[in-house]
Amino acid sequence: MRNYQTSESKRIVIVGAGPAGLTAASELIGTGHDVTVLEREKEYVGGISRTVQYKGFRFDLGGHRFFSKNSEIVDWWKRRLPNDFLNVKRQSRILYRRKFYDYPLRPANALGNLGILTSLACGFSYVASAMFPTRPEKSFQDWVSNRFGRRLFNIFFKTYTEKVWGIPCSEISADWASQRIKGLSLKQAVIHALRPQKKGGKVIKTLIDEFQYPRLGPGMMWEKTRDDLIAAGVAIEMGRKVTEICHSNNEIEAVKTTDLNGKVEEWRADEFILSMPLQETVLNMKPQLRNGARAAAASLQYRDFITVALIVKGENLFSDNWIYVHDPKVLVGRVQNFNNWSPAMVPMPGVTCLGLEYFCSQGDQLWGMTDTEIIDLAKREASEIGLASHCAVLDACVVRTEKAYPVYDSEYKERVEKIRSALEGFRNLQVVGRNGMHKYNNQDHSMMTGLLAARNVKGANWDTWRVNTDAEYQEEQVEKPAGRLIPTPLPIEDRPVPAGIGK
Repeated sequence: MRNYQTSESKRIVIVGAGPAGLTAASELIGTGHDVTVLEREKEYVGGISRTVQYKGFRFDLGGHRFFSKNSEIVDWWKRRLPNDFLNVKRQSRILYRRKFYDYPLRPANALGNLGILTSLACGFSYVASAMFPTRPEKSFQDWVSNRFGRRLFNIFFKTYTEKVWGIPCSEISADWASQRIKGLSLKQAVIHALRPQKKGGKVIKTLIDEFQYPRLGPGMMWEKTRDDLIAAGVAIEMGRKVTEICHSNNEIEAVKTTDLNGKVEEWRADEFILSMPLQETVLNMKPQLRNGARAAAASLQYRDFITVALIVKGENLFSDNWIYVHDPKVLVGRVQNFNNWSPAMVPMPGVTCLGLEYFCSQGDQLWGMTDTEIIDLAKREASEIGLASHCAVLDACVVRTEKAYPVYDSEYKERVEKIRSALEGFRNLQVVGRNGMHKYNNQDHSMMTGLLAARNVKGANWDTWRVNTDAEYQEEQVEKPAGRLIPTPLPIEDRPVPAGIGK
């Protein structure tokens, strides 16, 4: 249990200069505490919300809209960049076989693009699924196919989902589909398209058609925060990787880091706020944690992420902010057009900066490619899907992001709870943020965990684990959240069995 009843000056170490860590540090300005922030990255702050710079071009690791229902967080953003937010027109579509489909799907647009024969085949497939549905619905594949038909499932749902999570749709729980697609079916979509709603009828969820975005990308927010912290006397040490967390008598005594030259340093403090991956927090504990916490941490899973920024000759290549690529012939999962996020991200006229995003896992074929190989792949695929010709690419840059997405597998809750129980035994330790808590938080939720952790240091008694991880999907406006929208694999006993193998 933590001891909150204290007001003396303390030494505080914060690990991680992402949204959670920098927000925590900002909350401690002016308190008289000695604050040090340790960041593994040698150059950038902001974590996955950083904006990478390459020859004057700026690009995100994914696109990061600034949207929150938490007014305190919105005010926090506006105070730091009062004159630098843009109102950006939002457009995203699905690209399949060089044709664009509205997202979310609209039947007239989708079936029109598919053509008469494919549309008829989709219709027959839907009728067959309606007449002979899969029962019980165990998997994502079962749930979607029952409502859209197997043909539309294969076209619009299967490929992208498997690219992102690396799990076959036949092994993802149906619960995720019921949350993510929110009860929609092909029949309901067609009826809505053919019969306009009457006034006072049920309101269909509508797209958020505008969002706010810093003029120079999300990294602009965290670069400004870093500069404010340094001006206030906070030490921000870059290029420090935590390799050991020393503890005794239910207290963390110090963390040890290794810098880029292999130099080992020890950072002693009274309070520790960690936003490093939860798995690494536990595995770096010296002495090792007991009661299964270490084994639980070793079993946590993550998806990694590669961004290839292509500098392409030509402007206005397409109108979208980003495009979902559903073509199974290519590995790219999503394409960002940073010209359409903010013109200031692109420093010269006549060119476009595209971000091709590849979802992968350390050790797989994609992750093992050299940067040159990945750039060649991105050029080929951008040409193959019709977004940019190979010869139009002027330059390129590769950024790899480890542990970008914590995976919610079938046992993650039990593992995280076991780890949480072990860590709560330390009086002076708090974990915060997406990776720090192994919770698929949005940026605003990560920031709130940092705020509350800092307030605990100042004497409050907040439970950071109860920060609302509002699962509302930001593509749509809905009245109530529906639970975290992360695919959960089916239990082993419910997964399909290959032909010739008995259960």
